[in-house]
Amino acid sequence: MSIRSLVPGGVLGFGAAPVGNMFRAVSDEDAAATVEAAWNNGIRYYDTAPVYGAGLSEIRLGRELARHERSEYVVSTKVGRVVEEQLEEPAERDPGEKGGLFAHGRKNRVRDDYTYDGTMRAVEDSLQRLRIDRIDIAWVHDVSPDFHGDDWIDAFATARTGAFRALTRLREENVIGGWGLGVNTVEPCELTLGLDEPRPDAFLLAGRYTLFDHAHALQRLLPSCLERDVDLVVGGPFNSGVLAGGQHFEYQRASPEVLDRVEHLRRVAEKHEVDLRSAALRFSLAHPAVAATIPGMSRPERVAENLDLLKAPIPEEFWRTLREENLVAPQAPLPGGA
Repeated sequence: MSIRSLVPGGVLGFGAAPVGNMFRAVSDEDAAATVEAAWNNGIRYYDTAPVYGAGLSEIRLGRELARHERSEYVVSTKVGRVVEEQLEEPAERDPGEKGGLFAHGRKNRVRDDYTYDGTMRAVEDSLQRLRIDRIDIAWVHDVSPDFHGDDWIDAFATARTGAFRALTRLREENVIGGWGLGVNTVEPCELTLGLDEPRPDAFLLAGRYTLFDHAHALQRLLPSCLERDVDLVVGGPFNSGVLAGGQHFEYQRASPEVLDRVEHLRRVAEKHEVDLRSAALRFSLAHPAVAATIPGMSRPERVAENLDLLKAPIPEEFWRTLREENLVAPQAPLPGGA
């Protein structure tokens, strides 16, 4: 299964975490208008997850996409977490940054479950919330060190014998088109590629192949993806917003060191009259292993803005300057072959 063959309408997809009330509350009306704007601007690939607002993102996306023929769009969602009917008390909510990402979402309890049965339930529930009978791509979500710490290998082992096998079966039964990992770190993807069985079709890697942070992914992961014909979708091309003028990096307040590096990038961009957001989108898509990028969008005006940024001309001298000032890795492919 090739994502390139699935995604019509270009390489820019719709990251639906924000319409699940990530960081802030988004009204039903604004969420609907944003999805409608994406559709009207030709975007046909939509990525969501059960954990985005405890099902809120999937519900909102399903409601809007139901207006269109199923064959006209591509949906990816995720497994590894199950949304329960039971509601959480406010005191039960994780006060940490990552636990609080969706504090404005639905109050349903969300639990980790990478088992075979948990994956089957997650897929069934997502199909209902999305109002569809088939998922194009299913990602095994956050089976990685940033969410599980030192226990991530145990979580991965459970996913290998559970979620991976369940998704392989569902792929054979045509309930899903393909599967892979949806993570924020490189290591789980490399580990998965080292398995004889089961075999993934693609990866969704957030924040690790960006203009700010890409050296690690370039060492082994991206060359291996090319060798094995495994497509890469880049999530978080703006690194939680810090490359788009925000103050968040890795879902929390950016450190002074991060802000200093971003400021260096910004100075080079301003010198060459380049919008840093445009450079961030173009950089991620320049690698031949990358099939699409999915910036998060929560306002209708952001959709056309991102599409305009993707088309904005960038002089080759800008890319050469980044190379000369060691702001991009020597082996990173650059737009236009700079």
